[in-house]
Amino acid sequence: MLHNIFLFKGNEIQDLEDLNIYCYPNEIISFDNKILVNKIIKEHNNVDVIQQSPSNHFKIDEPIAQFIDDLNIYTSCVNRKIIIGLIFDNEDNPYDYKDIFKELLNELLNNGNGYSFNEEIEVENLLISIFIDIRRFYDEVIEKPPEIEYYYQRDAFFKVFLFGIDEVGKSSLVRRLKTGKFNDNFFTPTRKFNIEYIPAEEKGLFAVWDMPGQKTFRSKWLKGLQDSNIIIYMIDIANQRRFEESKKEFWNVINNNELRAIPLLLVCNKTDLVINARESYKKEFHNLKKQLSEFFNLNKIKDRRWKFLFTSVKTNYNIDNIIPAILTLLSP
Repeated sequence: MLHNIFLFKGNEIQDLEDLNIYCYPNEIISFDNKILVNKIIKEHNNVDVIQQSPSNHFKIDEPIAQFIDDLNIYTSCVNRKIIIGLIFDNEDNPYDYKDIFKELLNELLNNGNGYSFNEEIEVENLLISIFIDIRRFYDEVIEKPPEIEYYYQRDAFFKVFLFGIDEVGKSSLVRRLKTGKFNDNFFTPTRKFNIEYIPAEEKGLFAVWDMPGQKTFRSKWLKGLQDSNIIIYMIDIANQRRFEESKKEFWNVINNNELRAIPLLLVCNKTDLVINARESYKKEFHNLKKQLSEFFNLNKIKDRRWKFLFTSVKTNYNIDNIIPAILTLLSP
């Protein structure tokens, strides 16, 4: 399985003084390990210098597999100025990914949009696009069971796509579901895409795709949403200032025809910040649900099964009901 992707960029790729290094999702390669960086670059030194054509067409070299410092690395050189590399689990065969890697690079770089690599956010978007597609390729084509092998059954493997704007508690929810733990300081707003495998009450396995919610990454949601069995949209009910933004992003996805009929779970998080623990709390929940339903136009949800759930990841409120709710929505 792919677990990291990196990119080296410089006017001359061999010049370490002029080299920029980008990694996603973890800073697995840095300037501190110049030997590793040099070994990666050295394999591409025998390639003739290639100039970028006036049409902005990128020349993409054949990928090269290397095993360096216990890292299973697969790299391709672009226009002699850029190296894009994948890092797989040690037992993986990088050549299983050769065609998809080359296809993605050509599709993303030579699509007529004039990719420049001048902006950091542009590089981050390229890396996350490749990362998502290769992880999806792994799930759909390589057909290798996740680590929790004894839970894996082919007819009970579900892709759960979790999304929402930033700072609503998505990654904290995934951690709570997987480990039962919560830590106030564990997560800052994440810029990382991640897949976690969570047992589904002895009925199979959930592959939970946790997507970053910042504006710059939302264009990648539809790419990751493909082939989902169920989608979960998360809302921070304590931050009314961002309701309009959250509503807009929700309907941008729900109105996509390709996602029609996919079951939906709405998780309304952070109830601990808005609901008082007193006898009238049931009435408060009822009123709040009505207000949210009206604001988000939930009565307009058509052509799909869906459920609404209040939660507090912090206090563990209703977390035990999330997996049963998913299973109910997935049931025939």
